[in-house]
Amino acid sequence: MNRTERSSDPLAGADDRIVAGRAADGDTAAFGTLVRRFAPTMRAYAARILPGTLEVDDVVQDAFITAWAQLPELDDPGRVRGWLLRITSRKAIDRLRASRPHADVTEIEAPAPAYESPSRRAEARAGVVALGEALGRLPAQQRECWVLRELGGYSYDDIAHELELSVSTVRGLLARARKHILVEMEQWR
Repeated sequence: MNRTERSSDPLAGADDRIVAGRAADGDTAAFGTLVRRFAPTMRAYAARILPGTLEVDDVVQDAFITAWAQLPELDDPGRVRGWLLRITSRKAIDRLRASRPHADVTEIEAPAPAYESPSRRAEARAGVVALGEALGRLPAQQRECWVLRELGGYSYDDIAHELELSVSTVRGLLARARKHILVEMEQWR
């Protein structure tokens, strides 16, 4: 960050807890700091869940709109990063659920790149939709653990801390989630 950016954002170096606390109190400048701080991570996270990049920015924007409305309800402002990623994952998964085949040909996305055949792209998209549906059938805690571990790259300790669970509980939830997904995704192997 250069000197000009620091002077324009006095909260740039502040702890997440302070910035989120101020944003929860309605400070729009603090919320702007949260957006600048976490938007790239949330965008990368959403891009891992969604099959294409067309909807990633919309998902992140929706996540920030939800976060702004629910920020006063956040129990621990120091855990704002994980909270924002959970909102992002829910929004991305909701987008996956909503993306069903359309009868109107004007709604079809642009053609696949030349190196990908249409059938491969369709198969990949169907696989992602099937994964989204399989994740949607998981109990909430199993889904959160799986998304944080497999898509977010969190360690078992980080997941336990984020979800306020013991590490052994996280391991059990992940084992059950993985077994469920293996069974659900058997036809895609």
